[in-house]
Amino acid sequence: MIPAPGAGSEGIKKKRKRKRPANRGPQTSTQPNAANKPAGKKTYAKRVDEVSAGGLVIDSTGTMGLLIGRIDHKDSSGTKMLWSLPKGHIEAGETPEQAAIREVAEETGITSAISKSLGVIDFWFMAGGKRIHKTVHHFLFSEVSGELTPQISEVDEVSWFPLSEIVEHLAYPDEKKLIARSGELKI
Repeated sequence: MIPAPGAGSEGIKKKRKRKRPANRGPQTSTQPNAANKPAGKKTYAKRVDEVSAGGLVIDSTGTMGLLIGRIDHKDSSGTKMLWSLPKGHIEAGETPEQAAIREVAEETGITSAISKSLGVIDFWFMAGGKRIHKTVHHFLFSEVSGELTPQISEVDEVSWFPLSEIVEHLAYPDEKKLIARSGELKI
């Protein structure tokens, strides 16, 4: 059998040279570090892992729950409040329980004691060009003392809500699910 002409059986293969359009100029890159990146490789946002702790404080009457509010900066009126559970970063050497008690006091002005664990949730979000994986340890607290005082530069408002309304006030689905599945909130 004789192969067809140009089927590669001539013994020498010709390498095709790709032509650049005449109007494109020399092939250079304006991207920083482009020479160090393999062609076609995508750049991904840096992953950052964060661990926080906080939860729901129930007042001394056992009927109200404490939430923090932050103004929704995506709301053009600047008046929409996003309500959530108080929480914050666990510092070096702290347990989740210690961090939760400290963060609740810092963000709300209320000193509290942990009654039980409500569970752990984790979620992803983007901030400052980074992919953040956040894990949050949640606890149920009982109010010990203090006066409602929102933490300056962190919290815009702090308020007690009837326990029966807590889930509907929460802005974030993961927190809504966590509190809803916690059942009856008693300290």
